[in-house]
Amino acid sequence: MSPISRRSLLSAAAAAGAAAQFSWALGSNTAQAAPGAEATGPQPVTVKWLEADGLGAAPGTTLGVPWPKGAHPKDQTFSLATPDGREVPVQSWPLAQWPDGSLKWSAHAIGPERTADTFTLTAGSPAAPARRVTVTTTGGTITVATGVITAKLGRSGSSLVKSVTRGTTEIARDGRLVLLRQSEIEDGDQGRETYERFESVIRETRVEQDGPVRAVVRIDGKHRRGNRSWLPFSVRLYFYAGAESFRMVHTITYDGTQEPGKASGDFIRGLGVRFTVPMRDPAYDRHIRLGGDGTGMLREAVKGVTGLRRDPGAAVQAAQFEGRKLPDPATWDQRVTSRLHLVPDWGDYTLSQLSADGFTVRKRTKKGHGWIAAGGGRRASGFGYVGGASGGLSFGLRDFWQKHPAGLDIRGAHTDSAEVTLWLWSPEAQPMDLRFYHDGLGQDTYEEQLEGLNITYEDYEPGFGTPYGIARTGELLFWAHDSTPGAGTLAKETAAVRTPPQLAAPPAQLVSAKVFGGLFAEPDRSTPAKARIEDHLDFLFTYYRDQVDMRRWYGFWDYGDIMHSYDPARHQWRYDVGGYAWDNSELSPDLWLWYAYLRSGRADIFRFAEAMTRHTGEVDVYHLGEWAGLGTRHGIQHYADSAKQQRIANTTYRRFYYFLTADERTGDLMHANVDSDETFLALDPLRKIRTEPYTPDRNALSIGFGTDWSGLVSAWLTEWERGGPKAAKAKARVLSTMETIAAQPNGFVQGSGLYDLDTGRFAVAEEPKVGVSHLSAVFGLNELCAELIDLVDMPEFKEAYLDYCRYFNATKAEQAARYGSHFGSLILFQGHSRLDAYAAVQTGDEKLARRAWEKFYNSDGYKESAPWVTEEVGGPVTLVPGSEANWVHTNDTALYGLAAIENLALLGDRMP
Repeated sequence: MSPISRRSLLSAAAAAGAAAQFSWALGSNTAQAAPGAEATGPQPVTVKWLEADGLGAAPGTTLGVPWPKGAHPKDQTFSLATPDGREVPVQSWPLAQWPDGSLKWSAHAIGPERTADTFTLTAGSPAAPARRVTVTTTGGTITVATGVITAKLGRSGSSLVKSVTRGTTEIARDGRLVLLRQSEIEDGDQGRETYERFESVIRETRVEQDGPVRAVVRIDGKHRRGNRSWLPFSVRLYFYAGAESFRMVHTITYDGTQEPGKASGDFIRGLGVRFTVPMRDPAYDRHIRLGGDGTGMLREAVKGVTGLRRDPGAAVQAAQFEGRKLPDPATWDQRVTSRLHLVPDWGDYTLSQLSADGFTVRKRTKKGHGWIAAGGGRRASGFGYVGGASGGLSFGLRDFWQKHPAGLDIRGAHTDSAEVTLWLWSPEAQPMDLRFYHDGLGQDTYEEQLEGLNITYEDYEPGFGTPYGIARTGELLFWAHDSTPGAGTLAKETAAVRTPPQLAAPPAQLVSAKVFGGLFAEPDRSTPAKARIEDHLDFLFTYYRDQVDMRRWYGFWDYGDIMHSYDPARHQWRYDVGGYAWDNSELSPDLWLWYAYLRSGRADIFRFAEAMTRHTGEVDVYHLGEWAGLGTRHGIQHYADSAKQQRIANTTYRRFYYFLTADERTGDLMHANVDSDETFLALDPLRKIRTEPYTPDRNALSIGFGTDWSGLVSAWLTEWERGGPKAAKAKARVLSTMETIAAQPNGFVQGSGLYDLDTGRFAVAEEPKVGVSHLSAVFGLNELCAELIDLVDMPEFKEAYLDYCRYFNATKAEQAARYGSHFGSLILFQGHSRLDAYAAVQTGDEKLARRAWEKFYNSDGYKESAPWVTEEVGGPVTLVPGSEANWVHTNDTALYGLAAIENLALLGDRMP
């Protein structure tokens, strides 16, 4: 068979006509529109809250909304209204545009207006907020005023937030970051622990948005003590018009040293955010609040007047418990008033959440005195308050128990200034030990290292199991109150900390806009066959959601990830077996979860996918050092495996969360990947298995068309459509790599090519070859190519990809007849059935449509005959009682989920 020509095997017109006819035949369940179909005029979009509680006590919210091609110009303005027609102030801006320049995604921010359950978003002029947020810069200070509070932010020094005032009252000041470093780590009770205290030092502060509804200020720096600065941070502060609160998104990137086998290094003992809170009221009018289980709350005063031997009166006691200013002590029972000085002041409180299963609260009068137990529980909310009748600060740390060890400290509440610390890593826990977990077990050569794959499925290499460059992001909320809030307000603030309110566009809008390749449709249970698949999809999500809690997949560095494979003999996931432990996005569970959300609009799926995106984009990827831009293959520790590759750092996994929420931190991660093609000079991903001599050459880098290119082109595509600083370069690389892949003798089947970093092009090979891997298309390639084919009119590329789709699941004889040799022994046919489905719709080939369902039902992966039930397990079989489905593995789950969702969308009316 001769190489693929650059002309399509079918003429473009014939292919388009066939696809149109086939799409029409599929009916309304088909997500892929018939080519040439005219878009209807833009319609208003009704957005609603993910959860039922609305905005609650949050300062505001921001969402992304997609639009069909040509619906709106890029600079379109929007208005927002409640169902009764009341206009709500909204700030809008473009997130992405289609290649024709029209708006693809828009972002919309609202403040704490009296909100409704739903809102209608319409093209038009926005209402102005009654109290707009303003940003001014004077000397070394940036001042942000919401109309209710004013925050002065630092441009240098250690204070990120110099002060927060409400009216003329200062509520908090000197908001800074704190870090405790332990230089040695010891096992047992031997040795001497030494601590160093570091504080934030600002390198740069810049305003990213300045209103009128939403203002965003970014502050970057490091933690410093003496002459040493380390642990870079990036903090964003969010302010909304009319809000009494603000939000902080806090990111650290680990750049310390911890070497396996050595007891000295950079061990983090405490990591936190600290504010000073002025205390103006008498001690009996100073209040402490610490959130417990659910909306539970410890509600105490620095100087309590309840429970005393002498009674100040029921009204006084009730007022203190409720946080109201007490009447003049001269009006109390004087047996209490005259002895108030004998009632101790409790100035220090600590809430510690050292595991997912328990927190403790204790208090003391002041430093140097003993602690008194004040209670405890299971899972604290991460919320607290300190202040008095004349004002105070509420504060909260999201995912408090999920990302343990965490803590809340209040110190000196009996003095003129209390100090509040929200500990992202509690100093009461063991120090953060990130050392590689073993010595290599004699794996000194590449051959010996590869043998590890044959026993523990781990790819080991000395020096590669390093945490240097991984990152973690946390979210915090702060409220500046003019008095101690009541129980109802405290409950709302607690809820906002636990689950920040999120507005969302409905699935119908996401489907009709044909974003993310148009490969999903709303759930459909109209036939028994469809209903069974929907049941199976629900089963798989529910199982993983429940496994997170049963198996305690929690912790500062772990929360958001899931395990790779199960060990039925132990009734346990293989958390300690090499490459079978943490999943690290292997075979795209991220994509499965996001597509599951896009089609359903389910809040529980969104929150699960959100946590995974926060984790996999930060912890599983390097952000500093020579491997910046690369991710790490699945392993016992998230950074343990020596395979550092594009497929894990893949921007495709971040795009969903960014476009749905306009989250700036996620945007940073995607932008950072634009130049990650340079990483192929630093590290050859195939260095251990190459048989031919190879030295990385800037103008001839060996890059695969599957897992490598899909990771690169997703970053370029995102930068292009976002209009980022490197959009022109990114667009050129999208188009040049598409063109030169299509020009290869065997197109995608060629497998790889020599890439020129300077030109952004692949060299066109002189001879055809077959280089197909079962992994090439399972890290988002199909979803990405569906987007590219929809966005870019390049028939040669489309035909090259459709040919790959046609022949992966073909017989070896069919492959050999087309390419001169077959593709070898492949697997993952069920997951690849979605390639058949995509090609079937694009070409009108009914044989491919039949094969898509045949491979989905009858090849490897999950079968209809699978149990599709869980079994209850408990002691002494498992550590804690729960359920298991020992036939479930994450590779199969991700591929089944994606194939089911895409096949239903594309071929739902062609099911056998």
